[in-house]
Amino acid sequence: MARPLIVLGSLNMDLVIRAPRHPRPGETLVGSNFGMFPGGKGANQAVAVARLGQPVTMIGCVGRDAFGDALIATLQAAGVDTTGVARADAATGVALITLSAAGENTIVVAPGANGAVTPELVRMHEPLMAGAAALLLQLEVPLPAVETAIRLARGHGVPVILNPAPARPLPAELIAQVDYLIPNQHEAALLTGLPVHSPEEAQMAAEVLRRSGAGVVVLTLGEQGALVLADGEPVHVPAFPVEVVDTTAAGDAFVGAFAVALSEGRAPVEAATWGCAAGALACTVLGAQPSLPTRTAVLRLVTGDE
Repeated sequence: MARPLIVLGSLNMDLVIRAPRHPRPGETLVGSNFGMFPGGKGANQAVAVARLGQPVTMIGCVGRDAFGDALIATLQAAGVDTTGVARADAATGVALITLSAAGENTIVVAPGANGAVTPELVRMHEPLMAGAAALLLQLEVPLPAVETAIRLARGHGVPVILNPAPARPLPAELIAQVDYLIPNQHEAALLTGLPVHSPEEAQMAAEVLRRSGAGVVVLTLGEQGALVLADGEPVHVPAFPVEVVDTTAAGDAFVGAFAVALSEGRAPVEAATWGCAAGALACTVLGAQPSLPTRTAVLRLVTGDE
């Protein structure tokens, strides 16, 4: 049996409303089609991994409330091991998402119980990391927990995959411990101080991140695909064109697929191709976790088989 991936991260309930466009400050718009969807970058990435057939264990925290019950049940239904999901005396995290007619979103997150992911909680679940295929992290839980998890994973020889989202400055010593760094354009710009609007600018930002100590940099570029920079020349991986319905969780689909492909022995460029395929497919369905594609769908898009 394949070794499991370990995901440390957030669990949120996404409250989504459609609007013709994003409101301006002080403006009220009439929207439509309100829905509640399980989300949180950590949970999304765990489900993305499970949908692609890889064993995966989630470490995180929810509240002792109905949203927490629903999020744990959804993870378990998707095949995610929830051994590492704790309960806190705080409300489960919530994300308020406005989805425009163009499929673009704006998101405001109330972290709630995600703030209870502490270094102590991470250390409690250290045995889960021993023998894992990789540790997958984001930045929707407190940074001390992320730093602790990275140290423990490296102590067990487990590769570290960091999706530095949402964007925030990071200490150079943390970046230097990351084997695979997967920022999007906005996150890469914040980490490097450089504009990132094109593959050429992405290459310059990726080179800065490599000089900061990151192992392999995979910079996602939305509809422009992704740029992979390892030891050789940078490689631009094109996107798969699709009709966009909702971009929510497209980045999480990319990261999950990249991690699965990598754990199966594929090279970073091929893993990024899987990521682009999964991210594209996620854009064609409304909602975060409902949009995460199956292995069959990803392979069909990657190979071009109908």
